[in-house]
Amino acid sequence: MTITLHKGDLPDGLDLGNIIAVDSETMGLDPHRDNLCLIQLSSGNGNAHLVQFDRNTYDAPNLKAMLSDPDIIKLFHFARFDVAVLSHYLGVTCTPVYCTKIASKLVRTYTDRHGLKDLCRELLGLDMSKQQQSSDWGADTLSEAQQTYAASDVLYLHQLKDRLDTMLAREGRSDLAARCFEFLPTRANLDLAGWSDTDIFAH
Repeated sequence: MTITLHKGDLPDGLDLGNIIAVDSETMGLDPHRDNLCLIQLSSGNGNAHLVQFDRNTYDAPNLKAMLSDPDIIKLFHFARFDVAVLSHYLGVTCTPVYCTKIASKLVRTYTDRHGLKDLCRELLGLDMSKQQQSSDWGADTLSEAQQTYAASDVLYLHQLKDRLDTMLAREGRSDLAARCFEFLPTRANLDLAGWSDTDIFAH
């Protein structure tokens, strides 16, 4: 595994293919309060690219172009949060999107454990460490352990997508999943606009 850390933006000419695994690290779970610190990307080849921000400037034209490219599928785990964060800080609308957490909830109805660690353990036979999940992502210098943790969040999403796509097809829920994925940018906009805890479809 190779981890490449970039400051502020991706380099010119970087091609990660037409399905890119994406994740973000922030200072907390409120996009309006907690700054975006890091974005992780992988093409599924076992390597990861990390883009670290200074939390003052988010002018990243190469990254923004990649995330907003309609010909590139952006692959997330819990896309609802990441899509909202990327919209708020980078001003990009991530489409099309695939979310392994939503896919898991649609087909792994025999469990309520849909975290990335749970998926990797069951579907891929991998044990992930979450030791660095709650760490200071706003630090000027990220430790090797932080970088390794951040990279691990995107390295396996392509493999999970393949397994989950097979299960979705088997259960006849591929179309339902696709419609859920299409709605994610709107769901993220609702969160940012103040309806994060309100089910607007309820009575």
